Amino acid sequence: MDLPIVVGVDGSEPSMRAVDWAADEAALRGASLRLVYASLWERYEGTSLAQDLGKPEEQVTAEDIAATAARRAHSRRPDVKVTTDVLPEEPEYALVRESRTATAMVLGSRGRSSLAEALLGSVGVTVAGHAYCPVIVLRGSHDNRVRTGARRIVLGVGEKPADAAAVRFAVEEAQRRGVPLEAVRAWRCPAHETTDHPLKAGEPARLHKERAVEELEAALQDVPADVEVHRRTVEGHARRVLLDASADAGLLVVGARRREGHFGLQLGGVAHAVLHHSACPVAVVPQRA
Repeated sequence: MDLPIVVGVDGSEPSMRAVDWAADEAALRGASLRLVYASLWERYEGTSLAQDLGKPEEQVTAEDIAATAARRAHSRRPDVKVTTDVLPEEPEYALVRESRTATAMVLGSRGRSSLAEALLGSVGVTVAGHAYCPVIVLRGSHDNRVRTGARRIVLGVGEKPADAAAVRFAVEEAQRRGVPLEAVRAWRCPAHETTDHPLKAGEPARLHKERAVEELEAALQDVPADVEVHRRTVEGHARRVLLDASADAGLLVVGARRREGHFGLQLGGVAHAVLHHSACPVAVVPQRA
């Protein structure tokens, strides 16, 4: 069964860049591309798209948005099969439902001001927190790196490295691009464990670092031998360590645990932070509890 890569489009330039990125990803995977516009409103007021279509803003319709996105995908990757759909419903619900039959979901970061561009919109947060497939959100200015394949894949490994789905996804992405995988495990020594005893100075920190190394090795034990893996344990807050690692990465991969029957926000603090502030695209990979 051909599970497509689904892209949520809304006519904004970030969503069109998501179409570019997803078209490249589909070509790498040999997958089809499904472009979905979901909104309760029929019309969309978008200055840039209206100019491209030669129409007044109030006359830009959902069908225009879907058709424009399809043309962009065809122009980018003529060999990729592209389908479109317009759904008259809230995008959060529509895209989460679409994720049930997708191999991956790709979203652009929304916003029309410098502050808004720095933060992820509510649709992206909701979908990333509830999707049934990996969700890739295009952060930063590195939207086209999937095509060049010149940047490493960074994998964030948590305290309980049981996120096998995230590891598999990161490994496969590195293999497709022919780039190294950098697995990062952040660790910290709680303040109450420090000691002033001269013979035990640094002992708690050493134990935490050794545990981090062991957890990192456990997470990577099934990685194929042909994948170039760089292992890093770094002292510090996980969110800051991963944000630093994203500065020159092609993709940052983190896991997210899903609890069946739980409808609240299911993104942890680290995933939430990198989705809002990463310098490169972020893939949130669900792991069913």
